Amino acid sequence: MSARDVVLGRVRRALADVPREERPEQVPVVRDYLASHSPADPVGMLAEHLADYRALVHRTDAGGLPELIARLLAERGSGSVVVPAGLPKGWLSAVPADTVRRVPDAPSVTAAELDAVDSVVTGCAVAIAETGTIVLDGGPDQGRRRTTLVPDHHVVVVRVPDQVVESVGQALPLLSPVRPLTWISGPSATSDIELDRVEGVHGPRTLEVVLVRE
Repeated sequence: MSARDVVLGRVRRALADVPREERPEQVPVVRDYLASHSPADPVGMLAEHLADYRALVHRTDAGGLPELIARLLAERGSGSVVVPAGLPKGWLSAVPADTVRRVPDAPSVTAAELDAVDSVVTGCAVAIAETGTIVLDGGPDQGRRRTTLVPDHHVVVVRVPDQVVESVGQALPLLSPVRPLTWISGPSATSDIELDRVEGVHGPRTLEVVLVRE
């Protein structure tokens, strides 16, 4: 008997008393587990975990956001930036249009063209403090998934405390499973068997997270 047969046999025995006509949605699922460990400072925990993952974390208020984004792009030497259709217009108001080309998040823009773009600026759907994770769901201020995976530099804005939740359990009810969810914990990275870390393999090499207190 193979391991597969053993596993399937256990599944059949576990389901032996389930009526054939019963559907999963008809059975209530008990969710009395702890949804969060209730950190004293969720925003501070988020910033700490993001930094642990080698993301660059910045803090500002709504008034200082345009100048901060302009500075981050300038320090990067960005000559072009992807702009999602729903990105608040004021966010890039301090970025000089004559030196930094705006690339629209349009279906006609190819992956090769995105690869030539220096940076992308987006919002997010939610941020999770306990795991240091930023979640994108393709909303108007985030654009298509490829726009945040191909360019090498991603600046993502998180409104705090409104967009910060404590745990994954609190984040899931806020997200739609039919949307293209991208979960980001630091810059894209991988390592080989020797544990040599390589960044930028399947996403941005540099992730900058701006925590904006409104």
